[in-house]
Amino acid sequence: MRRFARFGLPLALVAAVHSVALTTAVPAFAQGKPAAPRQDLIGRGRSLFEDQQYEESIQTLSAALVRPNNTKDQRLEVYRLLALNYITLNRKEEAESAVRGLLAQSPAYALPASESPRFRDFFATVKQKWEQEGRPGLVSESAPQAAPVEMAHVSPSQVERNTDVPLSIKLEDPQGRVYDVKLFYRAGSKGKFEDIAAVLDQGQAKASIPKASVTPPIVEYYFQGFDKGGLPIASRGDAAAPLRIAVPEPKRAWVLPLAIGGGAIVAGGAVVGILAAAGAFKGTNKSTVSVSVGE
Repeated sequence: MRRFARFGLPLALVAAVHSVALTTAVPAFAQGKPAAPRQDLIGRGRSLFEDQQYEESIQTLSAALVRPNNTKDQRLEVYRLLALNYITLNRKEEAESAVRGLLAQSPAYALPASESPRFRDFFATVKQKWEQEGRPGLVSESAPQAAPVEMAHVSPSQVERNTDVPLSIKLEDPQGRVYDVKLFYRAGSKGKFEDIAAVLDQGQAKASIPKASVTPPIVEYYFQGFDKGGLPIASRGDAAAPLRIAVPEPKRAWVLPLAIGGGAIVAGGAVVGILAAAGAFKGTNKSTVSVSVGE
């Protein structure tokens, strides 16, 4: 038994240290990669609107709007819900842009009589103004499609906690459609994204995630480009599939004095348990071991 304790002690400590390292490892999903996209963004945006979570609804619907391959009916519903959100928040410019986007897809569109008079009056006013201006932006099969906007960005895989995270993207915008760019960010993977305006200069947009939001285990973010009316037309990541950066816990080290053979022992419970199982505490010989455990 003594021989087992003598040779088993280092192995037990190695196992304990290995166990500690595993529990503090950076999660595999948090390596600067986008999260898996959530399905039915339009339905989620509608539910958030009904729950009076208007900012979250706008962020979710904006993600839906910039996704490719939307059907006409899906685009109409996104514009409608965005308009309702913006009207509720009294953000008239964005609300008008959303209504105009809807009318450009379907000029005869009208809200049902069961809808709130506030919403119906706003839609009717914008429609009248849009028609008087000659129905600008009307979508037709013969009209050339707008050139897509591309956002090139390299996400850092890991950052230290409580530090500002400077980020930048490069825009490929042949027709100059992007009027401004915003960086959206949040600590962790739940809740509303905060946003900050990026500095746009010569095809590059730069912004930083504030250090207060950079906490373990991850920080999530995305970039979004907007047209002059305030509607999203391009993104790198989005509210449903944000980019993620690992924020590891700070490294720790402990000194574990072990008095074996009748003396006091101060050590982590896992280490003590392993040493006890190995028979390290049996026998009459007293010895002291100082163990430094680091990550």
